[in-house]
Amino acid sequence: MRRLTAAALLTLATGCACGGALAEEGAILTGTLKTINDRGSILIGYRESSLPFSFLNKAGQPVGFSLDICHGIAEDVARTLNRELLEPDAPSWQAGVRIVYVPVAADQRLPMVISGAVDLECGSTTANAERARQVAFSPVFFLSGTKLMVPLGPSGAARISSYRDLAGRTVAVSAGTTNAEVMHRLADKVSPAMSVIALPSLSAAYDALAAGKADAFASDDILLAGFVATQPGARRFGIVGDYLSFEPYAITIRRDDPAFADLVKASFVRMASEGTLGRLYARWLVARLPTGETLGVPMSPYLSEMYRALGQPD
Repeated sequence: MRRLTAAALLTLATGCACGGALAEEGAILTGTLKTINDRGSILIGYRESSLPFSFLNKAGQPVGFSLDICHGIAEDVARTLNRELLEPDAPSWQAGVRIVYVPVAADQRLPMVISGAVDLECGSTTANAERARQVAFSPVFFLSGTKLMVPLGPSGAARISSYRDLAGRTVAVSAGTTNAEVMHRLADKVSPAMSVIALPSLSAAYDALAAGKADAFASDDILLAGFVATQPGARRFGIVGDYLSFEPYAITIRRDDPAFADLVKASFVRMASEGTLGRLYARWLVARLPTGETLGVPMSPYLSEMYRALGQPD
């Protein structure tokens, strides 16, 4: 990844929203806050296989780093509305703001935010300028980048070590991801051109590699590490090559809603200053996962500086 300046880190960390104070009591509600208040629920979009950010545990419940962050935002939404935050299994007679989890696919997550099908999209979504024309983003909470997962030979070495080695070969990607965009851009830079197959999900792309239908699987390195850690037989694959893209993760929200954007930013600042962001990072990236595996990914100096810009204690 390219070296980041302190100014760039601060911009990524704090996002584009200004201010950050929670809505004052008696203020007129607009946008997403009014919708949530009128509906009596907050719709949280989740991915089913973006471990450790957003995935289903063995009981079929959505869990992960991103979802814990969104739960913190939901707490601040309920507090702003002077209502109780209710978990999905709370009795139906209870009044408050109920969390409703909504599954989203990679190629449908932005349209679902725009349409109002979800209020917060909480997965492994890259914040970039192109997407910012359609939606808005929270401060960045993780940094990743596109790499390749490829088969290892009998000696443990990979015959493919770069996208250049995919000339005339096939790479699997999840449709609607920045990884897919990157591989399509690189396809004609090798001769003969590589073939890029876009599949409905990360799991489907991994399955194509495991079944020998693809020579590589391109995704964010941390998501690839999750597959290696959790999928039976995945130890026969390795993660190789230079970073082919830079992927700053953020929570996705609707555009042109400054009150909600300010609340989300203020929630990040609160969670950072309380040390919650650092604890959540350790829970999902360093400690043992609910699935029993450990990723063991320490926080990078870049991300640590970004959390510090939000108020994380030293």
